[in-house]
Amino acid sequence: MPFSHLPPLLSEALAVKGYAALTPVQAQVTEPAAHGRDLLVSARTGSGKTVAFGLAMAGELLDDGRSRPAGAPLALVIAPTRELALQVAKELSWLYAKAGARIATCVGGMDASRERRSLSHGAHIVVGTPGRLRDHSERGALDLSTLKVAVLDEADEMLDMGFREDLETLLDATPRERRTLLFSATMPRQIVALARKYQNDALRISTIGEDRGHGDIAYQAIAVSPSDIEHAVINLLRFHEAETALLFCATRDNVRHLHASLVERGFAAVALSGEHSQQERNHALQAMRDRRARVCVATDVAARGIDLPTLSLVVHVELPRDAETLQHRSGRTGRAGKKGTAVLIVPFPRRRRVEMMLKGARIDFAWMPVPTPEDIRAKDRERMLAAMLAEIEFDDDDRALAAELMAKKSAEDIAAALVHAHRASMPQPEELLASAPGLAPDKQHHRPGFDDTVWFVMNVGRRQNADPRWLLPLICRRGGITRNEVGAIRIQANETGFQIPRAIANRFAAAVIKSATQDGEDDSGIRIQPVDGPAAPQRPKLHRAAPAGNDQRPPAPRRDGPPPIRHKGKPFRKGNAGKGAPRRPS
Repeated sequence: MPFSHLPPLLSEALAVKGYAALTPVQAQVTEPAAHGRDLLVSARTGSGKTVAFGLAMAGELLDDGRSRPAGAPLALVIAPTRELALQVAKELSWLYAKAGARIATCVGGMDASRERRSLSHGAHIVVGTPGRLRDHSERGALDLSTLKVAVLDEADEMLDMGFREDLETLLDATPRERRTLLFSATMPRQIVALARKYQNDALRISTIGEDRGHGDIAYQAIAVSPSDIEHAVINLLRFHEAETALLFCATRDNVRHLHASLVERGFAAVALSGEHSQQERNHALQAMRDRRARVCVATDVAARGIDLPTLSLVVHVELPRDAETLQHRSGRTGRAGKKGTAVLIVPFPRRRRVEMMLKGARIDFAWMPVPTPEDIRAKDRERMLAAMLAEIEFDDDDRALAAELMAKKSAEDIAAALVHAHRASMPQPEELLASAPGLAPDKQHHRPGFDDTVWFVMNVGRRQNADPRWLLPLICRRGGITRNEVGAIRIQANETGFQIPRAIANRFAAAVIKSATQDGEDDSGIRIQPVDGPAAPQRPKLHRAAPAGNDQRPPAPRRDGPPPIRHKGKPFRKGNAGKGAPRRPS
């Protein structure tokens, strides 16, 4: 027997389920040192913690390897969401099926009267959400007087969701001599305080860094213009073509907007947020499991407890508030030994903050370029060749239709028609603005007409909040050109370089001079001039000539548009008089 230290019936259940060995958290909670003790466990989502606390409480549930007659519950498992509670009940059901344990669920959104009838028939384990469990307890339907073990699953999530009062009410209604098993991915001060109040000499167990940790999740970050975030989502979905993808937004309004946009583009997508009923949530998740939908757009709270075995891509469309939220979101993928990818879409101005958050959490990540239409078409080609060259079984009807087609058209025409039909069924990728400085791929991408270019420089950069969102319209307006005639844009600390095709460079330079004042700047203090010498390399070292008689730092442009008008070298800021900003002259 591979698990000789476990009760025989539980060992058999693990073997039938295909377990060859216990995960790190499962192994540590079943060691002799953990028997009968309170446990404070740090374990990430997907580390096998449900089975872990199922094994840990076996001593309180089984008598001579089997369950006693069902009565008042012996074990209580509290989870933050109905989805997670139902998932926990499902896992414990197969684990304790041979032992004859009866499991009851009490979750919001379900028929409360049916739950009360189930409790009245007796149960060994009750699994539920804090609010519904408290309601049953206060109504007398849930008797906690004989409870032997209480489990708080994802305790940090429950505290974040405001369930502290419900948790304390439930724990206060249980016997003081019960065991308390507290499982949490993170250990903030609130969790430590809760453990100190309700646990007695708890054994501290941490498998973070010992188990898979981040090992099965590849973290990537892409920097984009804020106006290109939705386009970046589309290109990421098309580039990865994940079997199942989960997109995180911050609000239900953003979930609704992004979901509608993806459906309009041709993606099979569903949405999950606080505005959806339990029935709508169930239908959405079932569509994901049935492969009728491949993309789920959700808020943080709505996605808690989701278990999608085929999930391989998580996209943080809106950045998480901290590293803990990032890990909870990303933990939906890379589970049970499978590989997953988590991508953060980072607006240019926030990339430093994201770098600090990821490095502070010791998460290895890589800055990646946004997939281009050319990258996506290359991936499509690889995927289609692999699909067409794979071994497929054909029936007689398939072969008869193939013979009929071959009689009317050549094999090459039939294959071309198949490729055309495949491409026509896929959503089209998007063109995005230039990548963030320093994050472009090593190879140079040339659009037609940009093999021979002239570099120009502007006297604003990152420190002045330079952003292609307003730089590109300004360049086009000053030079009398279209956005398609602007090449790469490289934003440095105090200056920005951009490419103009040599064929129109003289016309562009003349238009810039014509639109400038005598000192070479426009009304907002922006100076544009060609870079001296031959054409610059991909990341040129740009030199800015300071305006004559003025050594002031270039003005800081507004984030939502072009720079403000200057007065004596300083920008105006409306409504900030008396706060250090210069006043507009009367």
